[in-house]
Amino acid sequence: MSDNLVISIDAMGGDNSPRVVIEGLAIAAKKNPDVRFLLFGDEGKVLPILNAYPNLKKVCEMRHATEVVRNEDKPSQVIRNRNTSMYMAIDAVRKGEAKAVVSAGNTGALMAISKLTLKTIQRIHRPAIVSIMPHQCGKYVMLDLGANTECDAVNLAEFALMGNIVAKHALGIEKPRVALLNIGAEEMKGKEEIHQAAKVIRNSQLDINFIGYIEPHEIPNGKADVIISDGFTGNIALKSIEGTARLVLRLLKNSVKKSLLAKLGLPFMLGVALSLKKTMDPRLYNGAMFVGLNGLSVKSHGGTDALGYSVAVDNALKLVRQNFVNTIRDELENVDLDLLSQEILYDSY
Repeated sequence: MSDNLVISIDAMGGDNSPRVVIEGLAIAAKKNPDVRFLLFGDEGKVLPILNAYPNLKKVCEMRHATEVVRNEDKPSQVIRNRNTSMYMAIDAVRKGEAKAVVSAGNTGALMAISKLTLKTIQRIHRPAIVSIMPHQCGKYVMLDLGANTECDAVNLAEFALMGNIVAKHALGIEKPRVALLNIGAEEMKGKEEIHQAAKVIRNSQLDINFIGYIEPHEIPNGKADVIISDGFTGNIALKSIEGTARLVLRLLKNSVKKSLLAKLGLPFMLGVALSLKKTMDPRLYNGAMFVGLNGLSVKSHGGTDALGYSVAVDNALKLVRQNFVNTIRDELENVDLDLLSQEILYDSY
């Protein structure tokens, strides 16, 4: 491919691939004429769809992959198979052929292959899935959203550190308010790992504006700029938020349909309704980064549509243009990460 910005695409990842992937790329390509795509997947399935988008095809290079990572595949199985579209797409980033990879495939597999292939930033134990979400006062950063179902205190403290960096640079917040997601605000509530993580963050002398615990119902209120959790809890919280957003939009739509008065007033409320839809539409926040890696790997929702997939690609492009991986790496080089483990050891005596 040319010297243009290149994004690697797992064309077979997702519930409705490769059609949604190709349709999403067509939307993204129109907005980003300087971008080229490396497509990895089954040529017999991808090319018939790609041929319907001649302008997109001009900026794509197809590479045949004989196998696909399925949703039910275990990470321990897929990391040994280098012939899948997901593995090949990630490996293109490692080789320097692409600046980022986007996949809507199996989250656990994407995490495992990305970590194996791209490696974690020095002294970071685990990467985490991070996304930027809306609340009533603006936006917030949340991690982990599904990469690590179980985390110890050091993992959570590292997530807090990386989330703090993301909020500073992506949201422009000088002193982000960082909170641990918990079932209550009281010190005794929640799991021991959360208690230990809170102590580590408070006592480690890291430059983090830690405000304590945040409960799920407080997330939309703008109480915190960075919300930290293990991947199991974070993924449930994320899907609950997205489900609630879809419910509100459906209820609003149904209410307008049922009420003549609402229909008559709709022209006067159209701007408000469109603004609400834009704020609450989960598709417009699709595309979560694996933070903590030496390369850029972006996860799209598996069940998204073409618009949602295009947003994931757009987010990957923003991160590339902002040189985000190097920014995080440079920031972490100025931090003594050993302080986190030392705090745990000190607390255990």
